[in-house]
Amino acid sequence: MDPATIGSDETPSPSGHLTVTGVASEPTYSYNPAKNFKQAGNDGPLTIPPGPNGPVGSTWIALSKPTFGIHGTPHPTLIDKSRSHGCVRLTNWDAEALSKLVQPSVTTVEFLEKASPRIAVK
Repeated sequence: MDPATIGSDETPSPSGHLTVTGVASEPTYSYNPAKNFKQAGNDGPLTIPPGPNGPVGSTWIALSKPTFGIHGTPHPTLIDKSRSHGCVRLTNWDAEALSKLVQPSVTTVEFLEKASPRIAVK
């Protein structure tokens, strides 16, 4: 797999071991400032329809910490060049390939300090 983008100092990725809880192809993006990070000037909830150009790209892999996941991006040239809001950002094609390897309630993701997450696929 190619490089991944992880959280910034302001909105870090989680630490420790998490479990994959679900996989969604062509996910709808939902944002709620009461649950998520503060996103620019968005003060209220919003929903963006599914599609590869949505904020989470073509694939969402949910993790056991609410609002965190591994997902695609409509901007593959920014992978490993800008930081995320805590999620692990991959190219759409890498997120799609990974989604075929993980199993909800079985696959674990280990976040290591100052390193990209390691995903254990059993």
